[in-house]
Amino acid sequence: MRTAEDFAKSFFANRIGGENFGKADKIYKFEKIKRAKRAVLAKYPRRIFLDMGVGEPDEMANMGTIDVLFREVQQFENRGYADNGCSEFKEAAAKYMASMFNVPLDADNEILHSLGSKAALSILPLCFVNESDTVITTTPGYPIFGTHAQYLGANVIKLPLSKANDYLPEIEKLGEKTLQKTKVVLLNYPNNPTGATCTREFFKKIIELAHRHKFLVINDAAYAGLTFNKADRLSILEISGSKEVALELHSMSKGFNMTGWRIGWVCGNKHLIDAYGNVKDNMDSGQFLAIQKAAAHALANISIPEANGARYSMRMDFVTAIMGEHGFELDKPKAGFFLYGVTPTRAEFNGTVTKFDSAEQFAAWMITELGIICVPWDDVEPAVRLSMTFSSDTLSERQALELLKERVSPVRFFS
Repeated sequence: MRTAEDFAKSFFANRIGGENFGKADKIYKFEKIKRAKRAVLAKYPRRIFLDMGVGEPDEMANMGTIDVLFREVQQFENRGYADNGCSEFKEAAAKYMASMFNVPLDADNEILHSLGSKAALSILPLCFVNESDTVITTTPGYPIFGTHAQYLGANVIKLPLSKANDYLPEIEKLGEKTLQKTKVVLLNYPNNPTGATCTREFFKKIIELAHRHKFLVINDAAYAGLTFNKADRLSILEISGSKEVALELHSMSKGFNMTGWRIGWVCGNKHLIDAYGNVKDNMDSGQFLAIQKAAAHALANISIPEANGARYSMRMDFVTAIMGEHGFELDKPKAGFFLYGVTPTRAEFNGTVTKFDSAEQFAAWMITELGIICVPWDDVEPAVRLSMTFSSDTLSERQALELLKERVSPVRFFS
């Protein structure tokens, strides 16, 4: 006799595994981190963890932005469906792009809001990807676009990012035949998780390839607002010829401390934006107008992401110096709030030397021995991501940095 579970599994789509959905015995790294943390707490119930695995800001949105939200929530005209957005937000995003990146955009036709980059990355494949198309993404990387492209039956090629190539994909190595079949190239700069920024030369190269081989380039620039120095701020839309073949995603989440607000935008060629708007209109009813208007207020204050970037930059200086003193060399990026580096091969602590065959082993050791949580990535080379947004209900920024120094002080890392 079939059980309720059997009936349920008979309905699952093949794209998520069909009847095998939920049967995988693989334990994902974030679950492993949680289990390791629980094990430490069982042994040391009062242990204070320094969580450097968090992928979101550790501060509230700007109070002026919150005040605008409070006011707009009370306005009768904001109660209804937002559909494809309000003019205030699009105009503010256009001014922001001009001020931050010197990119002129038509607010009415070349910008459309999103419910955050994640939502946009799940919608865009429906706009541009057909079954059997070739899509190029990078690894390690944020998987949403690639996952949805695979749902649609696309062939997804993941190009490796490594320290040796400055965390830039070597697209030309795919060869002419593959590039001729390519429909979309998905980039993410400044990058998650590596923290790497892109060069103008690389963007020029990818735009030239896109014109030559007729593929679309999408750059997820969710961390662009957190570029530390103005001279290093770069949008792919600054590059000559990009308007014909490129779209860019921006987000309020990271630079403006607004992760839960779910607001960002897609910008670029009017016709590409029209396609995004058409599909989006069949996916959601738009972000709450009060949030859009509060976000528009925030965008007029570039000092917000600049102050956040300065804070993360200072934290990076401290962390790279401390880790470097103890043998773990981390390169400070030019943007974002992640430090990323190839893991040590061994560590000496309390007279014991521990060897690491993978980033997961290193991360588990950091939790167990030091109470420091970081995220392992073994996709290309054993590496870890350390976030400069410290999650703690009890520690101030100064206390968190001092705790890191204290925990690492008896350790010697070896590359």
